[in-house]
Amino acid sequence: MKLRLRLVVVIGLVAAAAFACHKKTSVMGVDLAVGFGEAKLSDNLITDVIYTWKTSADFKPLDRDYSIFVHFWHKANLIVQDDFTPDVPTSKWEAGKEYVFKRRILIPKFIDEFDPTFKGEETLRLSVGFYNAFDRSGNAQREILSKKLKVVPPPLGTPEVIYESGWYDLEIDQNSPLKQWRWTAKEATCVVDNPKRDATLVIRGGTIKDFIRDQKISFKINGLPFDEFVPEEANFEKTYAVKKEMVGDKDEFILTISVDKPFVPAKLIPESKDERELGIMVGLIYYR
Repeated sequence: MKLRLRLVVVIGLVAAAAFACHKKTSVMGVDLAVGFGEAKLSDNLITDVIYTWKTSADFKPLDRDYSIFVHFWHKANLIVQDDFTPDVPTSKWEAGKEYVFKRRILIPKFIDEFDPTFKGEETLRLSVGFYNAFDRSGNAQREILSKKLKVVPPPLGTPEVIYESGWYDLEIDQNSPLKQWRWTAKEATCVVDNPKRDATLVIRGGTIKDFIRDQKISFKINGLPFDEFVPEEANFEKTYAVKKEMVGDKDEFILTISVDKPFVPAKLIPESKDERELGIMVGLIYYR
């Protein structure tokens, strides 16, 4: 089985940043290079993205603070958007300096390997630049870099995560930080392919802090606890380096997510008619 998750994260990967993107910029004195944490990009992949901005001697300081837009396009479809505000505001950028920002993204499943026209790889167009949401001049967005990237399917043997018991149906809200998620019951289990090697586990989720502030979340592998915590914020993301010894020798292992304080929305929210017993929202389970 192959991992075919459609949920959108972030983790530190150790591979060298072998991809680099360069383009002559449309902003005087600014150059951008983009590197990735993987030598070969695939879909269903969490990877680091390193943005290296360099200003030359002829750089003219910007008169306002811009955000950075980051768009990955597959044909006419925007499949990854990772806009962010740089740690050093752009109005503070100086000539002859280098500004490096590191982000993590998930390239979701988008390749159809069964398409008769599929030739072994797909192309994404990466577009990066400045934008200011309050600019009404018609020049709010200024592209700095546009680059084509080759993307292949995940390697053979990439694990698949099967949502087994204790899960409710998928919910989608593009205005939510999680975008899409499944609610757990008090306890939920997944069956995960065992690659029989060390791997990375990422779990992204959310809680309802307005009603249950100290809800404790527990994670287990094959019934053995490996983490227990109370999220500091409503949304959380956890990354674990899982040793092959933790998951055993069988072809699959069981991942369990549980909470100490499940809740029924109808009993906490006056206008709610939701009688389900809920645990937490899970937006992503990634094992690779």
